[in-house]
This record gives sequence, structure tokens and C-alpha cells, in this order.
Amino acid sequence: MRYISFENEPSVSPDEFFMNEALREARQALTEDEIPIGAIVVCKGTIIGRGHNLTERLNDVSAHAEMQALTAAANYMGGKYLKDCTLYVTLEPCVMCAGASYWFQVGKIVFGAYDARMGFGRLNQKITHPKTIITGGILENECAELVRNFFKSKR
Repeated sequence: MRYISFENEPSVSPDEFFMNEALREARQALTEDEIPIGAIVVCKGTIIGRGHNLTERLNDVSAHAEMQALTAAANYMGGKYLKDCTLYVTLEPCVMCAGASYWFQVGKIVFGAYDARMGFGRLNQKITHPKTIITGGILENECAELVRNFFKSKR
């Protein structure tokens, strides 16, 4: 796993910097013919967990990018709670992943593209921990285009 830190990159905001890292994971999923969704977990400016969809490779519908990144981050931290961490994900988390973020007590979720069909926001944002801060729409066009083009190529 490649751990990097954000060191006041003057040309982009921290959210854009880290969303670009999540996009890197999504592009890796694409090369593996997985739905191109990527996620990273950041703690105090350092990436401590990475993941991309592995549902096809693992034949496991729960092997979403967020689940991979959250598990890697908890292993890195040596504990199950990620209160001081931010989950960056290229697509709005589904209900399962939002629920997992509740149990991990993730401090903040930042996502790229909204998912009107499967995103947790369409049901109820109370799925996440009450203290979790949620920001959507970071690099939304880039994130949405990656998924849109993937499904267009499958038709």
C-alpha cells in the first residue's frame, strides 16, 4: 500500500487532492474490469487505507471500495474506530457502506458523484454516525464520467 501525505499543495484543496487519490483507485478497478469506484481513508493528512471495487474478483457483493478502504484503515490504526478520519469515495456510498461508516464511527465522508439510484442519501442520511460530517460533489464530473463510461462500454 502506498501511503502519502498532503503537504499544502497550493494548486488544489485537500479534498480535491485526496479525491484524486480515490480516482486513482477507481481507475485501478477499471483496469480489473470492476465498476470503477475508489476509496481512501485519510487521518491527519495521511492516507491510511485504500480500496477499489473487488466484487467481481472476489465474487462478493460486499467487496465495495469503501469496505476495502475502511478495513485497511482500521488495520493500520490497530482499532475499529475511525473518529479522526475522512473517507473519500468517488461515488456516494450505498446504504451498506454508509452503515459500515456508522460502525467505524468515521468522522467525515467526502464523495464525488451523487448516486440517485443507490446512494444512501436518497433514503435517509441518518444511516451515518450522528457526528459524521458529509460533503458531496468533489470532482463530481470526473467521478461520474468514469462510472458512466464504464456502463456505456458494457451495453
